[in-house]
Amino acid sequence: MKIKIVTDSTADLPPGLAEELGITVVPVYVKFGGEVYRDRVDISEDEFYQRLISDPAHPSTEPPTPRDFASVYEKLSQDADGIISIHISSKISATCNSAQRGKELVETECPIEVVDSKLVTMGLGMLVMAANSITKSGKDLPQVTEEVKRIIPGIRLLGLLDTLKYLARGGRIGKTRALLGSILAVKPMLTMKDGELESAGQVRKRADGIERLVDFVKKTTGIEDLSIVYSTTPDEAQTLAERMDSIFSKEKIRLVRLGPALGAHAGPGIIFVALRVKA
Repeated sequence: MKIKIVTDSTADLPPGLAEELGITVVPVYVKFGGEVYRDRVDISEDEFYQRLISDPAHPSTEPPTPRDFASVYEKLSQDADGIISIHISSKISATCNSAQRGKELVETECPIEVVDSKLVTMGLGMLVMAANSITKSGKDLPQVTEEVKRIIPGIRLLGLLDTLKYLARGGRIGKTRALLGSILAVKPMLTMKDGELESAGQVRKRADGIERLVDFVKKTTGIEDLSIVYSTTPDEAQTLAERMDSIFSKEKIRLVRLGPALGAHAGPGIIFVALRVKA
């Protein structure tokens, strides 16, 4: 069975990896005022973060259109026995709904499954990479979809933010709203639960937050995959990977840049740990 995989740019797959694995990434739109860019196509990470810090216009994001997805599905269906399209949590983005609507626009006998990952950034990326491995086993689309959904509960995220103000500006504050009153006094920690961003507490100093990330990995057993996601602090991410080497080989840890689509809401200075445990 030839199963093709589609995701969106919030998966933050490392440069070149999606192409190497044959995964199609549909870009989210990033807007600065009246200027519209496709995530990582028309604007790079460096360009984006420079503008995020200096531009008076706060960026906003929009999901790919149903037509964007339909065009991808139409092209892939010409050489596929099935398509699985895996996307950012539907509770924080309309991307999954857009993919579903795109599926309905396509006239093809090639079956298409749209999966809500209930995840963000490399949590989604890990799920997509796991899906790629599953498709190599010769399973049909329903079997692949079932296995992919079974993996979702085993993917966990914990992140440290410098501030919640970017989430607040972008309307993605969700269940972290309770932290807003002390937004300037603390560094918020976030996690994902049931597809939503939730508070995982707060720390006074950034160093304390880094310790929380290390402890998060130390206390997790059966880790099969691990990524560190950062927006503007690559040296800090590298140091964190080295500290985790005794727990999970740093040679297997992916250091990943948070892309514009999520950076618009998370802001500079974020660092996340995403891991997948054995299902």
